[in-house]
Amino acid sequence: MRRYLVAGNWKLNLGPAAGRELAFGLADRLRGRELRGDVVVCPPFVTLAAVAPAAQGDPVQLGAQNCAAWDKGAYTGEVSAAMLAEAGVRYVIVGHSERRQYFREIDQDFVGKIDQVHAAGLKAIFCYGEVLDERKGGRAEAVVEAQLRGVLPRLEGANAYNLVLAYEPVWAIGTGETATPEIAQHMHAHSRALAGQLLGAETAGALRILYGGSCKPDNARELIGQPDVDGGLIGGASLKAADFLGIIDGAEAACDG
Repeated sequence: MRRYLVAGNWKLNLGPAAGRELAFGLADRLRGRELRGDVVVCPPFVTLAAVAPAAQGDPVQLGAQNCAAWDKGAYTGEVSAAMLAEAGVRYVIVGHSERRQYFREIDQDFVGKIDQVHAAGLKAIFCYGEVLDERKGGRAEAVVEAQLRGVLPRLEGANAYNLVLAYEPVWAIGTGETATPEIAQHMHAHSRALAGQLLGAETAGALRILYGGSCKPDNARELIGQPDVDGGLIGGASLKAADFLGIIDGAEAACDG
């Protein structure tokens, strides 16, 4: 049985002081619970060191929102996966829709970054998904297929241990809109079938696929309870301890059926 994963993407929010307070609050309220999944927080780079003491894996793990596609060199402003590993990071988000939209990152960038993440011994959370016009135009499945085919077969050492997929219905991020559980399940099942073609059936069966579109405490149980939905990549709701904990509780409840 796949363990769920609930990852909080703090985006451009929470400096070291506020991030430390939130992370320690989460860790204190989760400590002692026998969770049936994994919890990750992904602060901005400058907040990683402040959060690291609270996110050492019991029960919260540390993630980063991005990394460089190179291991070192004259790349001003970049941070390598190896540096992140040294800072205590275990997961790195790659390919988020905002990186695609605002920074024009493409498949080649994602392949380079994920390979660096794996070379550093870390786990990549690879994001993909369609925008509103693509869904309305009936192209959601084709878009997802193109995004997965453009990256997964080109990775050097991807497996179910070091790779997590995160389906993002971009039209549901920060809009208050949420894909129905049926839509989420359909797209996740479609993704898993594609992963089976690209990485092999055994890997695809063990691969965790997260839902990344406005997951909240009141819909987490139903979403994560779908057969192919293995958790959530959480944006705004991860910035409030009560909301994030409510989503974790929903994931735990989903494990009970």
